[in-house]
Amino acid sequence: MTEHTSVVNIPDWHIAGEWFDVCSCNSPCPCTFAQAPTNNHCEVLWAYRINSGHYGGVPMTGLYVVLLAGFDGNLWDEAKLDCGFFFDAKANDTQREALVNIFTGKAGSWMSQFVPAHVRQVNGAEFADISVEIDSDLERWSVKVDDRVDASGKPLYGPTSDKSKLLQSFNPPGSEVGPTDAPVTWGKGTGGRWTAFGFEQNIPAGQASKHIPFDWQGPDRS
Repeated sequence: MTEHTSVVNIPDWHIAGEWFDVCSCNSPCPCTFAQAPTNNHCEVLWAYRINSGHYGGVPMTGLYVVLLAGFDGNLWDEAKLDCGFFFDAKANDTQREALVNIFTGKAGSWMSQFVPAHVRQVNGAEFADISVEIDSDLERWSVKVDDRVDASGKPLYGPTSDKSKLLQSFNPPGSEVGPTDAPVTWGKGTGGRWTAFGFEQNIPAGQASKHIPFDWQGPDRS
């Protein structure tokens, strides 16, 4: 996956939703600041929930995607990740094609930039039973994929925090969902376990986690 894929026959599409990660780094996550990960290595889960959108005439609301990955070095420099994808099994055939095209970079928008530049190898992709829950007040976010993934996070507070306010920042230099005007809500993981695509992790509570909305559209025709 080292070249941009032609977007011929890709319909106009637009999806918006929420993304979060749980990873092995110390909190706050260095990658979002475009820095190398803690100890120069990261094992990470990215979860996506599509809140609204379409792919041509196909509705995409309510579908989920989970990416598992590992990499060494600064992701925004020379590092490239190995990864695997879980796509939502409840998607119908047309929705499945749309999910694969969007999230593997075939349909334009952010992933068509990210995948060829930052992915070395895709270890696998499959459709599975996925559950993603994100509290409306962002007091908790979590993901499960059958019996192979169970990870969650919560906002980051401290002894001087006003707990009625979330710790948020804007204009992140290393946003994993691409350039965004949306806030990064900083948190910490409450545990992360996954076994799939050659990855086997049991990340303890207290490591990095964060939440960022995403809004993508394509297919970037010239």
